[in-house]
Amino acid sequence: MAEHTSSTITIEAAPADVMGVIADFARYPEWTGEVKEAEVLASDDRGRAEKVRLVLDAGAIKDDHTLAYTWTGDHEVSWTLVKSQMLRALDGSYTLAPLGGDRTEVTYRLTVDVKIPMLGMIKRKAEKVIIDRALAGLKKRVESVPKD
Repeated sequence: MAEHTSSTITIEAAPADVMGVIADFARYPEWTGEVKEAEVLASDDRGRAEKVRLVLDAGAIKDDHTLAYTWTGDHEVSWTLVKSQMLRALDGSYTLAPLGGDRTEVTYRLTVDVKIPMLGMIKRKAEKVIIDRALAGLKKRVESVPKD
């Protein structure tokens, strides 16, 4: 079983605002450093993405892949790899925990497995870079969006 990497950040916004940014895949290239393209291929009856094609450039990991998304209530989204050129697995999740007021704790968990041989230490470092950049980008994006 592959090990996962996770990290947590506090964002000064309500969970619904945070999830709104997470669910807006079309804008990922604007705030994530690694996602260069994002295309929603299928959505559920609530309009949430169920299958998304992403072009990723994370330094050691470059790929064009498709992920399947599962939404659990309004505070969690997880994904699994459907197809990829370079990856054997790309499983992850965002879990939101309301902290009261307009504050949310966001935990990002990620497991990456590549088809080419790569030292576990390098894979963990790539996961950590992806997570840290994604959380920092998410925080900056959410906190810069004007509130209604």
